[in-house]
Amino acid sequence: MRICILLGTRPEIVKMSPIVRECVRLGIDHYTIHTGQHYSYEMDRIFFEQLELEEPLYNLNVGSGPHGQQTGRMLAGIETILIDDRPDILLVQGDTNTVLAGALAASKLNIPIGHVEAGLRSFDRTMPEEINRVIADHVSDLLFATSSTSMSNLLAEGIEASKVSITGNTIVDAVKQNLKISERKVGDIITTLGLEKHRYILATLHRQENVDSIERFREIMLGLEGAALSLGQEVILPMHPRTQKNMASYGLPTPRGVRIIEPLGFLEFLQLESNASLAMTDSGGVQEESCILGVPCVTLRNSTERPETVEVGANVVAGVESTNIIRSAKQMIAADPHWICPLGDGNAAKRMIEIIMERIK
Repeated sequence: MRICILLGTRPEIVKMSPIVRECVRLGIDHYTIHTGQHYSYEMDRIFFEQLELEEPLYNLNVGSGPHGQQTGRMLAGIETILIDDRPDILLVQGDTNTVLAGALAASKLNIPIGHVEAGLRSFDRTMPEEINRVIADHVSDLLFATSSTSMSNLLAEGIEASKVSITGNTIVDAVKQNLKISERKVGDIITTLGLEKHRYILATLHRQENVDSIERFREIMLGLEGAALSLGQEVILPMHPRTQKNMASYGLPTPRGVRIIEPLGFLEFLQLESNASLAMTDSGGVQEESCILGVPCVTLRNSTERPETVEVGANVVAGVESTNIIRSAKQMIAADPHWICPLGDGNAAKRMIEIIMERIK
């Protein structure tokens, strides 16, 4: 058995880390391809170092660019590698352009595909990520659904039940494993930033539909400002490079009550996240992580592919209008954080590898 693990962004590195560790633990032959979709040190290399993961065997160094151009470069590079070194299965995770390119390349070479985090749906086809995840699901051979809701989505689209397994989400595995690494390796980021535990709000903002529109971007920033001022807590915003570039080009000022900092390594981010009073984000991963950590979340989008987090009371979808964002922040900061996490028990990677070893011959 030879497993190829494809990744290209920070969330993929984090969510695939438990699978890499399980392969190492069991002595399974495996290697990684990194497309370089996230390509700065802060958004990429630091995660391998901090999470104590082996370096990728291949790095395509694709970088940023328009969707078609970026995906095309990935597709060509991945195809070349898969032709030369045919693995028994290619694992992809989530909904990025990396996932789309990998799934297309492997499917045309008749290499089995395993889709980690299959079946998520926002039902919003204006989101590029929704297109990516739907296509990846429909060409995959093994679909690792995070929950019964995800499985129902797949079955409703006509995907064969025999291809689908409910495994839970590897983000639960990753948070548990990487918090332990954080306690051992990273200093006290809370003290370094001069913060008091549970007396600050953590925000992230990077989605194309939000930061590539000056109107949406401005409204969200006004919402963050209003939340900070009305709740009396500083908003800490580690700024994604794309967000920083667009903020400068639009001439948007830093909102009152918002402190913009450089992107953080995942271990420092986990510390900030686990000690925040509230998370405000357009990231799917942060919605999940905050749910696992018992931190209420406000989603800065009009839809979510993580409805389970909303159903248990851990998250609310606020949209992008400032008044709704402020109202939602007030609502969630008062929420009872003792929900039962619906994303799994921390053994998703173990289940996935067992299924692969049983089903792929």
